Amino acid sequence: MTDTRRASIILGITGGVAAYKAAELARLWLKAGYAVQAVMTEAATHFVGAATLQALTGRPVLTGLWGSTLTPTLSREGERGQTLGPNRLDGMDHIHASREADLIVVAPASADFMAKLAQGRADDLLSTLCLARACPLMLAPAMNREMWGNPATQRNLAQLIEDGVRIVGPDSGEQACGETGLGRMSEPQAIFDAAQSFLYNGTLAGKKVLITAGPTYEPIDPVRGITNLSSGKMGYALAAAAREAGAEVTLISGPTALATPAGVARIDVTTAGEMYDAVMEKVAGQDVFISVAAVADYRPAETGAQKIKKDERPLTLNLIPNKDILASVAALPQAPFCVGFAAETEKLLEHAEAKRKKKRLPMLVANLAQHALGADEAELIMLDDKGSHPLPAADKLSQARRIVSRLAQFLN
Repeated sequence: MTDTRRASIILGITGGVAAYKAAELARLWLKAGYAVQAVMTEAATHFVGAATLQALTGRPVLTGLWGSTLTPTLSREGERGQTLGPNRLDGMDHIHASREADLIVVAPASADFMAKLAQGRADDLLSTLCLARACPLMLAPAMNREMWGNPATQRNLAQLIEDGVRIVGPDSGEQACGETGLGRMSEPQAIFDAAQSFLYNGTLAGKKVLITAGPTYEPIDPVRGITNLSSGKMGYALAAAAREAGAEVTLISGPTALATPAGVARIDVTTAGEMYDAVMEKVAGQDVFISVAAVADYRPAETGAQKIKKDERPLTLNLIPNKDILASVAALPQAPFCVGFAAETEKLLEHAEAKRKKKRLPMLVANLAQHALGADEAELIMLDDKGSHPLPAADKLSQARRIVSRLAQFLN
């Protein structure tokens, strides 16, 4: 899908305090020109009024399998974007609605609802609609941190992912119960961005994207070396997100234990020098270069052929600088669109913006190293000529999709 003005979305809402955020999510979609049909479980109506969603979307809210619309006479075909079809009272809302939608988004998705979907149960309109759907499904989980971490929930999550369901979040933060941890529903803007990335799954179609990821390893001797704490998770997430968006992706990776994202070509390297050579060999003809790898700035001037034996004397290493891969690519006569990453420990905005300007980058993503290296989620800030754009804490794949969405705006 490449034209959000014609996109039709079913917004499913299950029971939970985060249900109030669904109104803001609907507003974002309507503002962007989407057609939105709200479908609420009975539990959801105890947290947010169906009348609110009807007023926002201009469409009756579907709430049950039997006589499911709130006010059928208020259905107005063709208003606020492409219609999802005329209202029907024939007991087949679960068929009609999904056939006329481009995407179903359930936000919030409770632990109970995720269990239903994982088991293929359908005992209300929303679960029946999801089971009978003919379009993709996206869930934004929301629950207590212990519920999210429960093995049963994680098994259901794994099954849903295996079944092709897209998951957005959850985020970490303060919860309605007073506890703090992972399980908070992603913010409406993040869910909007994820849906936009999915609907715009061809935004990078025809583009070639080159990405570096992971750490580098600079040997001191055959058993020791200089490296860093990078896990490679952000770079691999960006490779997956760019591939989702239709790009031809080449991933040049330092040593990691991560699986290669589907459809991505991977080149393994170890040292910063090897990564530099691989990038320079592949960069010609690339439309985008995303430098995510945590490349060692220095390497030992000499590498011992044998293991250096320990004794009581101090050991001094003479370190020499490695080539700056990102700066070298950005300085090419026909450079691709370059996106840099900056992991800082202090003065994040100041140091990141200085790096962006020094290397003349159109776009840079920054984070505090002590909060992100090796973690499954991150809080980021995107910097470009228009200023800074904070990305609230979320899992790295969700953040990657946000970055790719922003990148597509620049390229298109």
